[in-house]
Amino acid sequence: MEKKEIGRNFFIPMPVVLVGTQVNTKANFMTVGWCSRANGSPPMILCGIANSHYTLEGIAETRTFSVNIPSSALMEKTDYCGLVSGAAADKSDVFDVFYRTLKTAPMIRECPVNLECRLVQTVPLPTNTIFIGEIVGAYADESVIRDGKPDFADIDPLLLTMPDNRYWRLGEHVGDAWSAGKSLVLRPETT
Repeated sequence: MEKKEIGRNFFIPMPVVLVGTQVNTKANFMTVGWCSRANGSPPMILCGIANSHYTLEGIAETRTFSVNIPSSALMEKTDYCGLVSGAAADKSDVFDVFYRTLKTAPMIRECPVNLECRLVQTVPLPTNTIFIGEIVGAYADESVIRDGKPDFADIDPLLLTMPDNRYWRLGEHVGDAWSAGKSLVLRPETT
């Protein structure tokens, strides 16, 4: 099948998270679509945030942040946190906030999974800043844990697609990583 040019602007589905930080001692949350694992050991995560956002001030000030994974049931509040700047609105009372090891990384009790992070590195880019944080604490609701691990069907995370700007839910499980392709692994011939 022939390939058609589609442009270079953000066509990969992205997980939607709520990044939390304190700005001037007040909890603030913003919706972030650019978030991914950055390192295995120690575990690190990265978040890309536009340079114009208020949240950058809090991360720079405290050198901590949280990554909260909202379920689809939190879509309206999650979207609100992306529409309104913490510089103009107090978002500290949108959620039930809690803290653990890092006393300046506010987390959201309603989110089924929460990560508290200590800032390790900042990478400035032309329009965004990449924040890389070491995960110093990871928490999940008991209701979403199966066999000691988070169950993503129960977590029901949001995904974001661009440029259509739409939220999605996970689909069905179709296979297991590092297993589904084993039948294609080439084996050396014996001589």
